[in-house]
Amino acid sequence: MAAVAFYVVVALHVIACLFLIGVVLLQQGKSQDLASAFGGGGTQTAFGPRGSANVLSKATTILAGAFMVTSLALSVLRPTHSSVLEKAGSAPLAPGAGGISTTTTLPAAPAAVPQTAPAAPAATPAPPQ
Repeated sequence: MAAVAFYVVVALHVIACLFLIGVVLLQQGKSQDLASAFGGGGTQTAFGPRGSANVLSKATTILAGAFMVTSLALSVLRPTHSSVLEKAGSAPLAPGAGGISTTTTLPAAPAAVPQTAPAAPAATPAPPQ
């Protein structure tokens, strides 16, 4: 029964996402449409001068709420198998497996190098006379 509910919520989530994308793309900025660029701003006959903004903003609010509710429902109804992150956090990695090792080995400290004074420069031979 939980699996059926999960897939129903996934379907509702996808529908809410698609409608939310469409509603956001349909919205216009304040006086930023093409008609206002040529001096014909403010004459919208379908919803009135600002009626469309009210309808679209209400639809955006409702669809954003549906998106949040379905997101939370999906996190609660997720299948019982663990996620990739949970599997990665529970199993230790083998050394040299290409991942981050849980144990860190540091290289051995280098042996102490004796400090010796530099050798005196050799005397230069006198030039021939």
